[in-house]
Order: sequence, then C-alpha cells, then structure tokens
Amino acid sequence: MFAVIKTGGKQYRVAANDLLKIEKVEANVGDIVEIGHVLAHGEGENVTFGAPFVDGALVTAEVVEQGKNRTVIAFKKRRRQNSRRKIGHRQLLTTVRISEILLGGAKPTKTAAVKAPKKEAKGEAATEAKAEAAPKKEPKAKAAETAAAPLFKAPKGEPDDLTVIKGIGPVAAKDLAEQGIITFAQLAKLSDKDVAKIDEHMPFSADQIKDWREQAKELAKK
Repeated sequence: MFAVIKTGGKQYRVAANDLLKIEKVEANVGDIVEIGHVLAHGEGENVTFGAPFVDGALVTAEVVEQGKNRTVIAFKKRRRQNSRRKIGHRQLLTTVRISEILLGGAKPTKTAAVKAPKKEAKGEAATEAKAEAAPKKEPKAKAAETAAAPLFKAPKGEPDDLTVIKGIGPVAAKDLAEQGIITFAQLAKLSDKDVAKIDEHMPFSADQIKDWREQAKELAKK
C-alpha cells in the first residue's frame, strides 16, 4: 500500500518503511509523528483520491534525525550601481521513517519509545557530581560584550566619510563603522584574509570589498 501525503508545502509518495526527508517537524528523535494530510492512497491500480484530503486517512512516521539541507546561496547584483548582496540559507529538515498508513479512522499501533528517567544519586556526592557536570556560565555582561565585539579595532581620531567611496551608502558606512572600519586607510590596508572575514560576517561580497579597497587606496593618498 502507498499513500500521497502533503507536509511542509510539498507532496510525497510514501510506503511503509520508506526513509524520507521533510520540512522540519518539532519532535525528538524516536518520536512518532502523525501526518493527517493524505491526498490519496492505494494498492496496485486501486487508488482512492481525496477532495482534497482522504477522510479518516492518517500516516505515522518515526523521527530518525534532525538536520539541515545543503547551503543555498542567493546572490543579487544591481547593474551600474556596484551593489552586490550575498545571503546563504540552510533549510531545516527532519528525516523520518514511515511507520503505518492508516485508513478509516484507525488508530496508530506504534508509539514513541519511552525513555527511563535517570536515577539521581543521593546525598552530597550527587550535589558535587551535578556541580562538576554543569557547564560554567559566563556573566551576562561579559557574554554580551563578547557577542557585540567588532571585527576590527577602530583607530583613534576623526573618521573619514566612507560614503565618498562609490558603492558605500549611509547604511553600509554605518555597518562598517559598527565593525570598527571608519577610515580610508583601514579599507586600503585590508588583507585578503580580512576581506574573507567581512564577506563571512557582513552582507557584502568579497568582490565588492576589494573594489572599495582599491578606491580607498587612492583616497588615502590625498
């Protein structure tokens, strides 16, 4: 027997024990999830279609793994404006194994495996063990400071007007300033490693940054 199901905006033809990757489902590994959107089911040439879903039909599946799809790059470029934008996206996926195809309102026979709760040690030894196992947490102020640390150290003195460089607008100039880049000299001295770092952490492409670097070299001489 097979069924055609709909989940995550996509349709799949499935049968018992099929391994399938679908849009992320909120469940733990080993859980049994129910997919009630069954568009059709059948065996051989006998197929029943729903309108749009088959009444009383249900497909259950066991969660095997939670993961991500390969990275998809979205690259946008505007002609004659020297503007490029690159964004990466990894779709969250859930790998499931089809357990049962149920018809006529039948109830699932398989349930999620029950995990036995861990017994806690008693007394002082248990308290010490928990204290050692617990990860040390950084103070909130220190964690916030680390998360907000800029990519580069801004030099002392007055900043240059980076919007003079073709391709850098007020928004881009602000983003660069937040990461410690405020002068033509800084841009001019960026190494290829620095360019790769900016490309990874900011919404600017490597080619775009290298073009700004060449313009900054001329401006830094003035």
